[in-house]
Order: sequence, then structure tokens, then C-alpha cells
Amino acid sequence: MFSLFPIVPPLQLHPLLREIQFTNSAGEDVSFHEIRHRMAHYDIHNIVNFPAGFRLLIKIGEFSSESKHDQSLVLNEEMIEWPVAFMETPQSLCSQRCGPGFRKIPQEGRPVCCYTCVVCPERDISNHTDAEQCIPCADHEYPNLERNHCLPKLVTFLGFEEFLGMALTCMGLCFSVLTAAVLWVFVKHRDTPIVKANNRTLSYILLIALLLCFLCSLLFLGRPNTATCLLQQIAFGLVFTVAVSTVLAKTITVILAFKVTKPGRTIRRLLVSGASNSVIPIYFLIQLVLCGIWLGTSPPFIDTDAHSEHGHIILVCNKGSATAFYCVLGYLGSLALASFTVAFLARNLPDTFNESKFLTFSMLVFCSVWVTFLLVYHSTKGKVMVAVEVFSILASSAGLLGCIFLPKCYIILLRPERSSLKGLKKRVSSKGS
Repeated sequence: MFSLFPIVPPLQLHPLLREIQFTNSAGEDVSFHEIRHRMAHYDIHNIVNFPAGFRLLIKIGEFSSESKHDQSLVLNEEMIEWPVAFMETPQSLCSQRCGPGFRKIPQEGRPVCCYTCVVCPERDISNHTDAEQCIPCADHEYPNLERNHCLPKLVTFLGFEEFLGMALTCMGLCFSVLTAAVLWVFVKHRDTPIVKANNRTLSYILLIALLLCFLCSLLFLGRPNTATCLLQQIAFGLVFTVAVSTVLAKTITVILAFKVTKPGRTIRRLLVSGASNSVIPIYFLIQLVLCGIWLGTSPPFIDTDAHSEHGHIILVCNKGSATAFYCVLGYLGSLALASFTVAFLARNLPDTFNESKFLTFSMLVFCSVWVTFLLVYHSTKGKVMVAVEVFSILASSAGLLGCIFLPKCYIILLRPERSSLKGLKKRVSSKGS
């Protein structure tokens, strides 16, 4: 075996020693102040013990190096004679091997065999020992708990059979039945003063629109398809436009009714002709144009969400053009804000059945629900996002139904004397006194 002299910086050598150069027994040139040849060659020997204390060096390999980056090691493991205490070949490792599901990170300042094993990230795996890098799973797959192989994701959606879907479905159907019952009560008692005072036609339109609002929430549940994705947002935008514009028309009717002081005035002609009802088709047509532009440019379509829920691919309806969606929603919000403003300004009119106050409170509930929806909608994904939108539809529709119609149903069914003409005159005279 050969060994090299330690390299000493030339400035620390005696001038005479710096000039010494010679050739050793291996034929290599040796100098104290520089290394003329950087190639090193080592023989690797194994000490073999024989009986009677006799030992023998046996060459089992060699190591040669021309430079730091060009090295070769030859080792014949079969010729190695290990002591009896060794049952297996010892591992010359600083750290334990990193199994599948882990990757190794070298430890700074330590030999290359020293490293730390860390678990692969959430969506990555490693399927062999001492992996340098983890491999990401495909979008339609997810890693198992051991992070050593990928599993196919399950396709899911907010279905009717799930607890959340079942709860929303029951709410939608119950509110639909309640709305139909209220409509039946208003039709049956259409000749009572309380129904006539609240404009029967507008009440019927509003109740039918609310019934459609409750039913359109069911379009958001179940397995998405092309038809439901197109109908979801379009039906929602159109039926809510009818509902909110009807509330605005009812509010305008209340204001016109109490502004009439002399027969023949323009306001009286507007009231008698039902001009306030024309706001419904006007606002509906504007929303219809916006929805038509949406469908013509970038309509909703079926999409997948592979990252919101671990191990699942969620089928959702992509809204297509986000700009068109917010235009429809913004138009509806502007209409709701205008209805609330008009109703608020008319809240102190001397309405016998407090119609203006009910309209004001109903629009306050409606606007509060959709402001909350906008704040929550952007922080949710997957099924929860769909559930938030369905709940907002149900809550805002229930707010309109409860605030406007339930007090009147209470009077019609439980306090009929207050809805009769005699009771109406008695209430008016008591307010006048």
C-alpha cells in the first residue's frame, strides 16, 4: 500500500526543503512544494487470520484517482474474510436507509452517506429505497397513507343521498309546499280586503316566483350534466329578478296609493292603469339579455375539482365566464338595493296592513343573505361552495315569503275579523282618533 506525504504550505518550508525533488520506489515524482502528479493509487488488503496466530494480507481490491471528480473503486467482496462475530456484511452508512414513502436530504457539512429521511409531501410518493426525490401523483390519483404508491380517486358530487344534500333537498321541498299553501290561501280568500289591498296580481306573481326559486335550488344537487349546469345560474338569475322586481312593483304601488289625493291626477291614472307592474317585464328582459350574452360567449360547463377533497374528484359546474356571472349577480343586487331603498323610504306610510314595513324588512333580509354569500363564497371550494349557494337561495327566498306573506296568512286564517271590511273600517277609525 502507498501513502502520500502531507501537503504543507510552501511558505512554511525551509528554502532548502522547497527545492527537494525525488522519485520514490513506486516510480512517482515527489515534491515538498507542489504535487506534480495528482493521480493516487491504493491497494486494498484484507488481514486473514490463520491458526497459530499467523496472519496474511490478501489484496481484495484497489482504488485509483486521477482527479477529485474521476475516481474508481474495485472491490471483490467474495474474497473478504470477516471475523466470526459478523453474521452479515456491515453497512458503511452514517444513517439508516430511507424506505419507500420517504426521501433523503443530505446533512450539510457531513459525509455523503449522512442524510435525513423526510416523509413525501401530501400529494407525492416514493416507491423505492433512498429516493432522492418524491414523485407527484397524477391529478386523478392520490397517495396512500404510506406514500409509496398512488390510488385512483373516487368521483363524487353533492348528491341527494348525502346528509348535506338530503337536508337541503328537504328544505327546498318543504318551502315549496309552504309557498304553494300560501298561494292557495290567497287564491281562496282573494275577495277579502287584506288580499285586495296588497294587489292580488302582484301577490300571485311573487308567490309563483318564490315557488320557482325554491325549486331551482334542486338543480344544484345531484350529478351535474350539461343541462343542469346551463339551467342552474340562468334559472336562478331570472326567477330572482322576477321576485325582486315584483317586490319593487308592490312598493311603488303602495307609494302611489297614498299619494293619490285628488281624482284625475296623473298619479291616480298610473295607479289605476297598473303602470307600476310594467317594471317586472322591463327588468326581466334586461336580465334575460345578460343571461343570453353569458350563454353566447362562455356558458357554464361540467368541470372537475381534484384538490378540494382528499381522495376524491368532485364534479362541479364551472360558471364559464366569471365576468358574466358577476354581471348577472350584480344586476340582481342592484335591483334588490333599489327595492330596499324605495321600501325604506315608504316605511312610515299609514298602511293599514303594514305592507311597506313588511316589504322593507323582507328586502333587508334578502340583501343581508346575499352580502354574506359573497363573503363566504370565495373562501369555499367543492361541495361546500355548492351548498353555500343553495342555502343562500333558500334563505333569501324564505325571507321574502316569511316577511311579506306569513303575517297576512295569520290574519286570514287565525284573525279573520281583522281582514273583513267591518274590521278594516274599525281599524282605520281607531287610527284616525
